[in-house]
Amino acid sequence: MASPQIILYTNPNCPWAQRAHIALKELGLPYEEVFIDVEKPREDWHLAINPKGQVPTLSYDGTIITESGIVAQFLADAHPVTETGTGTVSKAGLLLPLNSLDGAIQRARIAYFVDACVSKVYPVLVGIIMNGESHNTSTERLVDVIEKDIEPLLALTSDEGRERFFGGSESLTLAEVLVGPFLLWIFTLVKTEYGVLSGDLVSALQIRAPRFESWGARVVAHESVRHVLDEEWVGKSLKGRWEGAVAKRKSKVEE
Repeated sequence: MASPQIILYTNPNCPWAQRAHIALKELGLPYEEVFIDVEKPREDWHLAINPKGQVPTLSYDGTIITESGIVAQFLADAHPVTETGTGTVSKAGLLLPLNSLDGAIQRARIAYFVDACVSKVYPVLVGIIMNGESHNTSTERLVDVIEKDIEPLLALTSDEGRERFFGGSESLTLAEVLVGPFLLWIFTLVKTEYGVLSGDLVSALQIRAPRFESWGARVVAHESVRHVLDEEWVGKSLKGRWEGAVAKRKSKVEE
């Protein structure tokens, strides 16, 4: 079977677009990349492909797929895992077999998990950056929401001492694809050269949300996830926004 012709209209620094990059890398699919400058008005040719002007947009043998979660889900469904002759699952996809009850259960659990991360953790993270929150406040807020809403959902990420991915998978699942870009933010912003998040965040997570801390570190170290990160750009860009918000808050207090 010939490889599909894939064109990805993207901005690699956008965390939503990074979802598509991670999925394509993990699936080993070749693709053409067309850069979209999200800081400028969209050109007519791009709006003809995606009227919303968003990234990512995927052209798959001429069929247009939009919205990051849908793009990643489509790629996983179009390239499902297969059973090998030994009864094990080959690393040819991101989900359990598509036509099985176990696969359906896994996809439901992944959907719930990703929704929890995007609706609970991501807003807190963005709020910290845009509001210039102090290290003490931001650490407490992040750890609280992760401990309450995310940690219980990661019960199967270890098995008899073996570290695994979501649901006990030995390879990446759609959960890591969809959440990975935001984990990259967290584990970048705690570094001392950026300092948006406190260095104490990791130790606090190790105590109160050890599954998340261990799982998150594995995810951001994985090549399929790691390759999308321009760490200097992310660190300096988000640090600049956070410092600007800190200065704005300080000026209001002094008025």
